[in-house]
Amino acid sequence: MPAKRKREIVTFKVDQPLWDAMRGIENRSEFIRSAILSALDSVCPLCKGSGILTPDQRKHWKTFAKNHALEECEDCHAVHLVCVARGDTDESPRDGKDL
Repeated sequence: MPAKRKREIVTFKVDQPLWDAMRGIENRSEFIRSAILSALDSVCPLCKGSGILTPDQRKHWKTFAKNHALEECEDCHAVHLVCVARGDTDESPRDGKDL
């Protein structure tokens, strides 16, 4: 029989407007878990959401950027990476996990 996984308890403070907005949510714990998982799914794979690259990451990024450019999609206006070396103009969205 597999061992039961221990669940951790996380608490945090909220300001009054956020508390008021959350009052009507029946299962706040599940709502917060879902919101956190959703946010983590959208985190930058390089900086992990910090917004800052380490010096080593910056060095790798400079090498990568020599053959890649940021372009804005004409349809949805999302900024995305394009491989300049291959002339990659594929506008299909990617999940970003292969970057």
